[in-house]
Amino acid sequence: MNSRRLLPAAALVAAAALALTGCGTTEPASGETAGASSLTVTDSRGEKVTLDGPAKRVVATEWGVTEMLLTLGVTPAGAADVKGYSAWDTAEKLPEGVTDIGTRGEPSVDTVAALKPDLVVGTTDLSDSAIEQLERIAPVLVVRSADASRQLDQLSDNVNLIAKATGTEARAKTELASFEKALAEGKKRLADAGLAGAEVAFADGWVQGNTVSVRPYAAGSLISDVNTELGLVDPWKLKGDEAYGLAATDVEGLTALGDVQFAYIANESDGTDPFQDALKDNAVWTSLPFVQAGDVHRLPDGIWMFGGPASMTQYVAALVDALTA
Repeated sequence: MNSRRLLPAAALVAAAALALTGCGTTEPASGETAGASSLTVTDSRGEKVTLDGPAKRVVATEWGVTEMLLTLGVTPAGAADVKGYSAWDTAEKLPEGVTDIGTRGEPSVDTVAALKPDLVVGTTDLSDSAIEQLERIAPVLVVRSADASRQLDQLSDNVNLIAKATGTEARAKTELASFEKALAEGKKRLADAGLAGAEVAFADGWVQGNTVSVRPYAAGSLISDVNTELGLVDPWKLKGDEAYGLAATDVEGLTALGDVQFAYIANESDGTDPFQDALKDNAVWTSLPFVQAGDVHRLPDGIWMFGGPASMTQYVAALVDALTA
């Protein structure tokens, strides 16, 4: 598995502005350039982004943002790495005809300019230089990509911020409520199955040479926070990063988990399953209690672990189905 494909753009760009905070607010525009129908939205940088009206022609520089736009009923004019999005994020299908603007970390400025967008939606994973270049083309709304201290609140903030800029606040309210309902129903299904408080370790991984690298979704990750809402317990003791709550270990590190449920993602687009293919003859892997008990669950391909409410609703359904099968 290609480790770069598994990472949000934060791991592909050296200097992410992840220390910046703030949720979006919409306020009446002022100044000579503000028309009667214009609006101003304050983004995660604290920057006031003024639009002539709700944005209709939007470009997205990250998969999670692309998904959120689609959830809100806005088909982007351009999106980053369209092929990759279609493989890794199936919660919201990207219609044909959406222009590929290049990689998530380095969008093509020329391609974006040719699309003549009303708005570019990016994340704090984009470099300052990339944002500055895009701002010469159109207003740029920057959402905070992740915050290990409040992932679910950050997800809601991002959806609401994009909704304010695109005039889809009512849709945002409905979609977020639907996600909350999915969490509640998933929690009830698990409790009814006697799985309240069950320990579930989630990870992904990739193969480099003869070595399998494991990436735990530790406390503070979006997946860990969703699992907590489902009444589950995250058994990882490793400390994740301050943005995404992601840690690093190897197959020997899995011995610290004990008797847990182990869930993970892989993707056919990257070939080898890092756990059940690459480790099938590994003595450490085959000796693990959850492997011997058959408590290893590969979730369906195409659930983006850094997505919005659609991906997380998809994840909840897949995990609950796997644990209660």
